[in-house]
Amino acid sequence: MIASTTLPTCFNFKLLNPQQAFAPTEPSTKNSSFPTNFHHYNHLWSGIFKPKSCSLPTVIRKASNDGAPLQEPAAVSVSSTSQSFLLSNLGPTLMVGEGKNSSSSTLGDNYVALFVRMLGLDHDALDREQAIVALWKYSLGGKKCIGAIMQFQGCVNLTVNLLSSESSATCEAAAGLLRSISSINLYRDLVAESGAIEGIPSLLNRPSLTSEVKEQSMCTLWNLSVDEELRVKIANSDILPLLISSLDDDDIKVKDAAGGVLANLALSHCNHSIMVEVGAIPKLAKLLQTDLEEFKVIRKEARNALLELAKDQYYRILVVEEGLVPVPMVGSAAYKSFRPGLYLWPSMPDGTEIEQTSKGPSRFGASELLLGLNVGENAEIEEAKQNAIVGRTQQQFLARIGAIELDGKKESQSDSPTDNRLTLLPWIDGVARLVLILELDDEVSISRAAESIADSSINEHMRISFKEAGAIKHLIRLLDHNSYAVRSAVTHALHRLSVSPVVYPVLEAEGILHPLVCTLKHSETSGSLMEKTLDILARILDPSKEMKSKFYNGPVNGSKTGIDAASSVDASGDRPVSVMDSRKELLDSAVITCLIEIMKTSPSNLQRKAASILEFMTVIEPSMETIIKEDMLSGLEAVFQQNALKDMEADVGQEPDKYVLELEEAALAVSAASRLLTKLLDSEQFSGKIDTIHFTKLLRKILKSDMPLQNKDWVAACLVKLSSLSSPYVDTENPINMEVTLYEAIPRLLEQVQSSFSPETQEAAAVELNRIISEGVDDSTRAFASGGGIFPLVKLIEEGSDRAVEAALSILYNLSMDSENHSAIIAAGAVPALRKIVLSQRSHWTGALHLLRILPV
Repeated sequence: MIASTTLPTCFNFKLLNPQQAFAPTEPSTKNSSFPTNFHHYNHLWSGIFKPKSCSLPTVIRKASNDGAPLQEPAAVSVSSTSQSFLLSNLGPTLMVGEGKNSSSSTLGDNYVALFVRMLGLDHDALDREQAIVALWKYSLGGKKCIGAIMQFQGCVNLTVNLLSSESSATCEAAAGLLRSISSINLYRDLVAESGAIEGIPSLLNRPSLTSEVKEQSMCTLWNLSVDEELRVKIANSDILPLLISSLDDDDIKVKDAAGGVLANLALSHCNHSIMVEVGAIPKLAKLLQTDLEEFKVIRKEARNALLELAKDQYYRILVVEEGLVPVPMVGSAAYKSFRPGLYLWPSMPDGTEIEQTSKGPSRFGASELLLGLNVGENAEIEEAKQNAIVGRTQQQFLARIGAIELDGKKESQSDSPTDNRLTLLPWIDGVARLVLILELDDEVSISRAAESIADSSINEHMRISFKEAGAIKHLIRLLDHNSYAVRSAVTHALHRLSVSPVVYPVLEAEGILHPLVCTLKHSETSGSLMEKTLDILARILDPSKEMKSKFYNGPVNGSKTGIDAASSVDASGDRPVSVMDSRKELLDSAVITCLIEIMKTSPSNLQRKAASILEFMTVIEPSMETIIKEDMLSGLEAVFQQNALKDMEADVGQEPDKYVLELEEAALAVSAASRLLTKLLDSEQFSGKIDTIHFTKLLRKILKSDMPLQNKDWVAACLVKLSSLSSPYVDTENPINMEVTLYEAIPRLLEQVQSSFSPETQEAAAVELNRIISEGVDDSTRAFASGGGIFPLVKLIEEGSDRAVEAALSILYNLSMDSENHSAIIAAGAVPALRKIVLSQRSHWTGALHLLRILPV
């Protein structure tokens, strides 16, 4: 402790109490040389006051360990004193923290007030710099030293003010002191309220800023961003772009600090959109995939930030697009159930067998390991298969040595698979790790892995990667799992994978139809699971693709198709034997009854899929006896009379977007049901028991409705088929044909004229329209004019081919017979176009002249 302190007689005041450091004591009665003017007192402390005769503290007694006083040094006298002397001599004392020398620490505490006072604006820049440096070094002593500084109000404000200094040393020390203060929870709000969040961006925007200043400033923000309210304030300032640019800084400490701030900001969901907008995901993903040892901290912070952003399903897509896969942390105990095939000859990850070159594999899976290590040199394998082999080799090796899931966490923390923790891995390792988890016994781990596969299957590259890694066979195997959670997660993954035209043939070849059909038969299946099951079946059992395969199923350039490459084919060479056997299960009466019941009671999207699957059955079973035995008419009638179609002409109310979506779904269901009915009408047995009048009435009403035009084609075709059954002699006077022409053919052809980019398509549509209108179909000209066909016809006259111009002139001539159309023809700009044809004497100029004579010009 300090025994005694003797200051020069001109400074007769107490320094032992920091609270009184700014206030002079009463002048001594023995020596009244202390000025009583307080303004003059401030001048004494300014650092430029130099009294003529003044002595330094003559004695500083420190107690020894046994309590005896140490030898006193001789008195030192100098001609002048200044604050720079105090800084140079007392600064080292201030730097002493809570160490062994408690006396020095106490001495430093006593001079904190002096240096805080020297931060004032009435001092020159050099003194302020030396003071802030001394206080910063002193604050490194710990919480007690920071508390001593914070006893003086206004210290933080003065420190924030120094951030605008031109001196790099001053800025570094000011930012460093703010970093120390903000590390204490009690003072964090005070630092933010003093303007640090606003002052740091201005500092970081300076050109040629030193790395030390950037580091201290970023670390201050890192401390402040711990508080949730301050995170929002930081994200709404100009700091985010500076943080993103700092991720490219050459100094690794600046990278670490910027990554730490971003990781903290990502903890608040409200900051996610701002972070994504400034491009945080690509920069963080790039840093996470860097393997350098010095990037250990920034990799951890980047992973934490990306994991928080990936909680949003849309931002998760952006993370996966950067080559990262979310992988569940299932705990090291879960991997104990993994049993690698040590004595099996190695095969490709997707199950494809490799030609055996020796009598037997080596022990401990050495063949498998060597295959992975030499895949690029000793085999001609596609790149996707190479990546799958490398990823599987690495992950199985880690699993076998027990190092697959450590991540620096204690065993007790990593053994719990229920905490829903995730990590991010590069896609080669991530895909292989997820497939490996599917081979484990833990149900929770399997479910989480399947959900991650679904989340990661966002593009064709990832879907093919999972196929090559062998995920398909494991997912199909798990469709029969006892746990509903596993079956639901696996179905979700297969649903996302089946989008790929490369994957869905493999699904059928691997035997997915049987478990899906079993799921379909269970009446207790939930709506979500049933919808995904139907969706997968509808993609695999697409009737249009099946019809194409009947006309052409040969290889291209000698290559094998997905199904042909998956298993052996039957004697006819059309389909694999396993696929043909699986398709026979579809003709079970229980399956057909279930699909018809879905058409009766389910929403429009499920009705469409059920109708599509039933249509596929009519393609693979031409006799259709099994299908016709069931009550198919009730299902079709339910689709044609659904509520969305009944409300087409009603007021859409307050939810127009919802109405449009429902109408679109209903139109797709009606189109699928119309296509199914058209195929069923080919059967005499079915057409003999259908009420053609009733179904004709339903379809005519739909044809006249506001249903999207692209969904009316099969409705029109079905109507024509029904009318041909009721009246074998079909002519243009048939009302069904007239309605099909007015409500389907003319709008469709007119749309081709308006929006087609192909001159050939426009020409063909114009010629067909001319034929329809020239035949004099009732109301055809009115339907054409009301549909807005005059304007595209005039444009076609100016830009179309000779044949298209001839057809357009003929149509306009027929339209001009009705005087009500004259104003529309003139408004469309027909007169200048017709005059141009006549004056240039182009082909068909006589037709243009006749039309000009009819128009009132």
